[in-house]
Amino acid sequence: MGRKQHRPHNGTGKATVQIPRVLKRQNVNHIFVDTNVLIGAWSNKKDDRYCLQYLFSLNGKELYISSLSVAQLASVFQKKKTNDEIRDILKELAHRFSILDFTKDDIAVSLKETGADIEDNIQYVISKKKKCYTFVTNNIKDYRVFGDIQVLKPKNIRMIPR
Repeated sequence: MGRKQHRPHNGTGKATVQIPRVLKRQNVNHIFVDTNVLIGAWSNKKDDRYCLQYLFSLNGKELYISSLSVAQLASVFQKKKTNDEIRDILKELAHRFSILDFTKDDIAVSLKETGADIEDNIQYVISKKKKCYTFVTNNIKDYRVFGDIQVLKPKNIRMIPR
């Protein structure tokens, strides 16, 4: 037979919800968006565009990207868009997101992470600077090794409540 689980309460006789210790270190209102979602959105991929529109509509949430993502996006679009189009995209990113710096220390810390993809390790380490709990990416398999974040694909963005 299984053991009966004890449900903690707050002295009123009502059960309280216990937040796992790992999640207490994260901020559920901080959302980090991976480079591939940004590139997809400005390449007119439906799920990625909708995802960003939904995120922009949320109140009380802080949206983050890395300076590494900004550089990667500019590099990818260099052959696909005009310089003016790229400038407009970068201006919108700077307006809509807080952009986290990518430093030498981030490289050192990311090399100690266990993820298979070093660039993903770097993005994860950068996101930890603001204790981001939700990580939005099209590449969820490489982020599953990090047990202290919620990883969402753009098509599942509505899992974040308004």
